[in-house]
Amino acid sequence: MDAPSGAWPRRPRDRLGAPSSGVRAPATPWARFSAWLECVCVVTFDLELGQALELVYPSDFRLTDKEKSSICYLSFPDSHSGCLGDTQFSFRIRQCGGRRSPRPTDDRHYDREAPLSLQRESAHYFGYVYFRQVKDSSVKRGYFQKSLVLVSRLPFTRLFQALLSLIAPEYFDKLAPCLEAVCSEIDQWPAPVPGQTLNLPVMGVVLQVHVPSRMDKPESSPLKQCGQENLLPAPLVLASVHELDLCRCLQPVLSHVQTLWELMLLGEPLVVLAPSPAVSSEMVLALTSCLQPLKFCCDYRPYFTVHDSEFKEFATRTQAPPNVVLGVTNPFFIKTLQHWPHILRVGEPRMSGETAWLRPGSGLWAWAPRGHQRFLFPGGLPKQVKLKKPSRLKTLDTKPGLYTAYTAHLCRDKALLRRLLRGLQKKRPAGVLTALLRRHLLELTQSFIIPLEHYMASLMPLRKSITPWKTPPQVRPFHQEDFLCSLEQAGPQLTCILKGDWLGLYRRFFKSPHFDGWYRQRRKEMAHQLEALHLEAICEANIETWMKGKSEVEVVDLVLKLREKLVRAQGHQLPVAAETLQQARLYIETAIGSLPTDLQAVLCPP
Repeated sequence: MDAPSGAWPRRPRDRLGAPSSGVRAPATPWARFSAWLECVCVVTFDLELGQALELVYPSDFRLTDKEKSSICYLSFPDSHSGCLGDTQFSFRIRQCGGRRSPRPTDDRHYDREAPLSLQRESAHYFGYVYFRQVKDSSVKRGYFQKSLVLVSRLPFTRLFQALLSLIAPEYFDKLAPCLEAVCSEIDQWPAPVPGQTLNLPVMGVVLQVHVPSRMDKPESSPLKQCGQENLLPAPLVLASVHELDLCRCLQPVLSHVQTLWELMLLGEPLVVLAPSPAVSSEMVLALTSCLQPLKFCCDYRPYFTVHDSEFKEFATRTQAPPNVVLGVTNPFFIKTLQHWPHILRVGEPRMSGETAWLRPGSGLWAWAPRGHQRFLFPGGLPKQVKLKKPSRLKTLDTKPGLYTAYTAHLCRDKALLRRLLRGLQKKRPAGVLTALLRRHLLELTQSFIIPLEHYMASLMPLRKSITPWKTPPQVRPFHQEDFLCSLEQAGPQLTCILKGDWLGLYRRFFKSPHFDGWYRQRRKEMAHQLEALHLEAICEANIETWMKGKSEVEVVDLVLKLREKLVRAQGHQLPVAAETLQQARLYIETAIGSLPTDLQAVLCPP
């Protein structure tokens, strides 16, 4: 299962594993490729070894033995899934051994401008899998079984699924030379820049994508048909790099979508038992995306097996289940994870011969049996899973349903549910139904978060309390009871029509990882804003007047503090205008110039 590994940085290559003779910038080999992907893996089935890592490209990308083992097991459907044909799914694994190298400057710029939910993962890898299993009499086992896996830190599910649908069939026919060419093409792509629409050529097709930015308005559709007049062939436009078809993914659980939204908001442990890795991974990703624009701060595994190194950690009964959403396909997990508070069973076991397909030009994924008419919801109106008590959970014989003792705090939006189910019955366009559901969840999340944002803003010191030559005031502490008292006048009822126990929901939210993650991020942003305002106040003051009568120690202290602020501001950690930065540099020069020559030499060494 081992693959060659070497030292970072990666060297340019012409052939798989061979040094390149081509000309490439020596300082940043594979920099553009690394902006999108960490590596590409090929996993095959070996009669003696089982799943084995056949290839890693670039071949000197370093994976630990534990990461290699996880990729191998997670790149193949569980034996219970019975996936014959082509199947696509995704997984997420914990990175082992810490960060291996400093991230490039472009990565840090991307994370500053991208929405929190789309930032690069610092401690996990995403694996995007295209698995093929077909009968092959030339193989001793009787089946050709191989997976092509894209490993990335970016949660661009939609983009990488579309990319795999283009390159995997070609690779399975032509093998290494095809993969070589594709990686070289990706190495020519522009880096993902939030707010920009990019054209990404690969395999004779141009994928056109918009990289979301923090400045994008929710529900906006910023993708423009840019630069197509010079593109031959015409580009395949992806409506999103990351958003799945939410209504299709959640179709079996639409009647419980608000209960599931609450479980996600509270970071509750949830097991999703599905008939295949494709259904499992899409359901988990759809559920974790329900909180946008709030970042999902808990762990989640779109596809998980008993071979994962963290299996014992998740299956132990000696402590409470961790805050994780776990997607599984093996019925063994029903017995192993019976103590988990929430189990969602969706779908029946898939029939052999089921395959994945991409609707041309739309970027919408759907499943359909071979020979079946390909529309979004085959078989008519989807059957809704039932809400059941955990006592009805029968080991290895569980019917589809949401097994939980949790009682939702909010009433269901019955009008929305009727509109969605009626739309499915009448076969309305998938995009319309997904937009309707996504808007509902977005408004629900915003209604919940807005009172928190308003209260947090009230903890910010007034601008007039910030004086140039004193330490800036701190953000006042968050008092939960004070916030709860404010809900009567400024609560979610002002923006949301849903009735229910909002107060109880907030109380439980305060104990969840999502409150901690949201509060830490907002407090950090406000602290940076205070520092920026303090720097502006200093630059608006008269430094020469301040220096009169000041000791050398006080002037040196000012110089050091200004330099520290300047370094932080230049690293874009502080929201400061360029004119303010220039004024700060002039103040530093003025202050140093007022000091004796020996001190100037210390502060400004040659």
